Amino acid sequence: MAFTQEEKEYFMGQALLEAQKAAANEEVPIGAVIVREGEIIARAFNRRELDGRATHHAEICAIEAANEAVGNWRLLDCALFVTIEPCVMCSGAIGLARIPEIYFGATNPKFGAAVSLYQILEDTRLNHRVAVQGGVLEIECANIMKTFFQKRRKSSKE
Repeated sequence: MAFTQEEKEYFMGQALLEAQKAAANEEVPIGAVIVREGEIIARAFNRRELDGRATHHAEICAIEAANEAVGNWRLLDCALFVTIEPCVMCSGAIGLARIPEIYFGATNPKFGAAVSLYQILEDTRLNHRVAVQGGVLEIECANIMKTFFQKRRKSSKE
């Protein structure tokens, strides 16, 4: 899939809308969309608190929705757009779902498993590799996280 910069920014903008939904629900504001043939087939945001499930990260929820939309566990002709670099769990799920490419907004220095701490998605020891591109609407994606955690710290002090 060859996305133009404009398309990448559009799809990441859609992921940011999902992140805003997460923030409105007092969830860590991470959003994701999955694109197939130029159309969004799944969208999701972090739902750990809402659902009481440790695994309900935006990427996992989006993958599950895309599996249902496609009718298959393999997402071979899809791309994932996520506001923050995926963690180890989500990177594993992305590879297992056979998603060929992901785009993320901001890096995740504490938990990132695509480029920051680990490079799981492009590890040649694994049987499936994923093309990774970061920095799409990076400032916007980083700012929503920064604002969320600033508010959380402020409210915990009060």
